[in-house]
Amino acid sequence: MSEIFSGGCQCGAVRFQAAKLGRPSICHCRMCQKQFGSFFGALVTADQAHLTWTRGQPKLYRSSAKVKRGFCEKCGTPLTYQHAEGVELAIGAFDNPAAFEPEIQVNHHKRLPWIDTLFEKPIYENADQEAVWAGIESFQHPDFDTPVWPPEDDGQ
Repeated sequence: MSEIFSGGCQCGAVRFQAAKLGRPSICHCRMCQKQFGSFFGALVTADQAHLTWTRGQPKLYRSSAKVKRGFCEKCGTPLTYQHAEGVELAIGAFDNPAAFEPEIQVNHHKRLPWIDTLFEKPIYENADQEAVWAGIESFQHPDFDTPVWPPEDDGQ
């Protein structure tokens, strides 16, 4: 992928641009589950020479002797998985995460026992909930680069 992609954390304190991205994957290891607070971590390999932090930098946490995990120090958004061979970026941190359909699963043997049937579960639909969610004002950074963040008139 030679296109330039942008992304960042939920609050907008950390933003990046990346090109020459590689293989998107999901990892089922327990450390990825903990980092993402989810059932797995979704990552895409990145060429560090084509990765630019355009606002802020991720804070690094050494999760093992071989891996550092980057996150936004302000809002906690997971951003990177860094190891001796390079860096991977969190797919959910991209402005357009739909562009990165995972191609492989890593540490499949460590997946949660019910993950293979997860999307067979019933779908909950409630018209009342739709109305509630429609009225919520988001303070999340938008999915595009902004010259300044937070906006100067946000009152915070």
